[in-house]
Amino acid sequence: MSAWLPSAPCSRVCVESVGSPAAVPRALLRLAALLAVLLFGIVLIPVVGRLAAVWRDRLTRTWCRTIVRAAGVRLRITGSAPPGGGLLLVANHISWLDIPLLAAVRPARMLAKAEIRQWPVAGVLTASSGALFIERDRLRALPRTVERIADSLRGGSAVVVFPEGSTWCGRAQGRFRRATFQAALDAAVPVQPVHLRYRFDGGAATTAPAFVGSDSLLTSVWRVLSARALVAEVRVEPVLPPGRAPDRRTLALAAETATTGAADTGTYVVDTADAHRRSTDAHRRSANSGAHAHL
Repeated sequence: MSAWLPSAPCSRVCVESVGSPAAVPRALLRLAALLAVLLFGIVLIPVVGRLAAVWRDRLTRTWCRTIVRAAGVRLRITGSAPPGGGLLLVANHISWLDIPLLAAVRPARMLAKAEIRQWPVAGVLTASSGALFIERDRLRALPRTVERIADSLRGGSAVVVFPEGSTWCGRAQGRFRRATFQAALDAAVPVQPVHLRYRFDGGAATTAPAFVGSDSLLTSVWRVLSARALVAEVRVEPVLPPGRAPDRRTLALAAETATTGAADTGTYVVDTADAHRRSTDAHRRSANSGAHAHL
């Protein structure tokens, strides 16, 4: 891994435990339903690909909403994105669930790390969706990736990007990296900020759906399937039109500000370096407390 790669201080310690023996039957039923919905969609990909764009997008949104519901998660979407034309969708990144959630807002090509190609089921779905893959440990490949995004945007496609470059637990949020915003400037298309949040119905925000640290995909999926009354909230913010910002730094900051959710969710943004320092200090204090307890 290159030192320049973005990372988050979040680990499995941040993630709430929701599993119990009583939840196993429910989780197994949801797993069966989820696999059935996924396989049904995979089989129909060649057929759907031949349909007119309006019908293809409508079926894709319905399918993605069904995926979320099959996992036992209630979906609540506020606001809407432009239905057509080039659009850069940017959102905070918490879970593997973020991908179908954003596709439920507007089907789009996703900027994904190259490793996803090797994931079971998800790799096939991501590749078949026309995703733009990036080798994150090759800094020299970044300008070419930005060019490919800009070309897609000019062609009228929507492209999904998670500018934090890494998943966070949901209680904190990373800074938006600026590079991909250059594609929106080059293509002269709007930017659509989207804020994602997970919580229990009637309760506060939860980190249960987070896919962070040493978590495996299967572990994270099982945790979601085991959870009860999980709600995914998708807040589509006002679009940032072309010309709104003079450069990618300003544009990234405007999108980041729109997706923090500070006003009503308690989410806050931290610098990665500062977050790492706080995490290290917290672990040191915990270790010291444990040492004193043994003395």
